[in-house]
Amino acid sequence: MAQVHDHGGGVRSVEVPIPDNPLGYTLVYVVDTDRGPVLVDTGWDDPGSWDTLAEGLTACGTAVGEIHGVVITHHHPDHHGLSGRVREASGGWIAMHTADTAVVRRTRDTRPGRWFACMAAKLTAAGAPEDHVAPLRAAVPRTTLPGFSPALPDREIVPGELLDLPGRRLRAIWTPGHTPGHVCLHLEEEHPARLPGLGRLFSGDHLLPEITPHIGLYEDPDDATVTDPLGDYLDSLERVGRLTPAEVLPAHQHAFTDSPARVRELLAHHEERLAGLHALLAEPLTPWQLAERMEWNRPWDEIPHASRNIAVSEAEAHLRRLVKLGRAEAVAGSDPVAYVAVGHV
Repeated sequence: MAQVHDHGGGVRSVEVPIPDNPLGYTLVYVVDTDRGPVLVDTGWDDPGSWDTLAEGLTACGTAVGEIHGVVITHHHPDHHGLSGRVREASGGWIAMHTADTAVVRRTRDTRPGRWFACMAAKLTAAGAPEDHVAPLRAAVPRTTLPGFSPALPDREIVPGELLDLPGRRLRAIWTPGHTPGHVCLHLEEEHPARLPGLGRLFSGDHLLPEITPHIGLYEDPDDATVTDPLGDYLDSLERVGRLTPAEVLPAHQHAFTDSPARVRELLAHHEERLAGLHALLAEPLTPWQLAERMEWNRPWDEIPHASRNIAVSEAEAHLRRLVKLGRAEAVAGSDPVAYVAVGHV
């Protein structure tokens, strides 16, 4: 049975399950417009998730075939996964920020075999042991892997501009960090319960009430640009912190108020984590060795293979931030590259 929440003012949400994931579900928002309902995100591409979305839309008084369009906060499969099926069933459009559209296009164009090879090379460069990398080299390329054929959007979300939603005022705010093209969506309308603040914010994964979002790396393998996604995320947080919406409608967990307080918590968390990593770098460490020593929600030896890849990506994002701040540097001649703290530890 689909769990549906009425947030008032022509906004509802459906809990669309994420298979075998501790997050449990994605909150897919259904926003009424003068041309029919528009979805904010769609959920994971899975038959059970699709059925739940369809049931939820029925409970909201509409149906998949009546969807006017889909606005995607970011390209991750628990948000963008069902977009293609919704478009096929409804004829609606899909909108996404160009930076995440580039990731979608690259994912579609990259053969799984090359994707595994690139991941193996990145992990080797990060200092991963051979027994971790070997399964990726031996992986059988399959084109049916989940997430390898995400739908290409047909509309661009332009930061700062109102989306074309007749009868609504929904403004895009570019909030890179969790992904390069993550957007929050500011509903510039009075809160239906007249809570104090500036409208409501669909925050995707950028701002969650109790979870710190993963900061990952999404570079094009053919582009040598060194990005700073954690720096991007912290800058985005500060901008959203100044927005003071009456209520935040996130993609996971539950709606909440006092977003400036949550922003302060997240900024403090990352500053504390950077200080902790700076202390760990009293000795030279590769990104893999740093990830092994970082605090996670369980001991390192209990973290599954795929989650370790994500952890190493997070460690590398934090390392890049320390290097950019002048608080760490690469050890000359090290291979794989190790990093060491600069300044007082």
